Amino acid sequence: MFVLYLAFVIYFLLFSDWYGRSGTFQEYHYNLELFKEIKRFWYYRNQVGLLSVGMNIVGNVVIFIPLGFFLPMASRGRSLFLTVFYGFGLSLLVETFQLLTKVGSFDVDDLLLNTAGSLLGYLLFMVCAAIRRKNVRSKKNKNRKR
Repeated sequence: MFVLYLAFVIYFLLFSDWYGRSGTFQEYHYNLELFKEIKRFWYYRNQVGLLSVGMNIVGNVVIFIPLGFFLPMASRGRSLFLTVFYGFGLSLLVETFQLLTKVGSFDVDDLLLNTAGSLLGYLLFMVCAAIRRKNVRSKKNKNRKR
């Protein structure tokens, strides 16, 4: 599932026509000012529509939640730092690829939002792991009483 997720992310972020990847820009587009694009999307939300705002802000978080969930599941360390680090690294790789190929644009806001998604995925994994441990303990206790 993790490999399929990564393939989907790479396709969706780099090649999908639905996400506006049908052509290349003639010049480089990038944003190095934190919160600039987030503020711009929010300010012009009535003109661009809530779907565009959601795709830019919420979508960039949501698309990296599975990464933050699957990474600790697939590794022994289950480290918050490593999960966030790899989430940031994959996001940086995607943003740099977009900049160099002129498909999309490099945006530090996307780095922040993608990394936040990795963090949320890790927290979701930890909650699910805690619930699972609790259920396993309660089943063991029930079996002992029998």
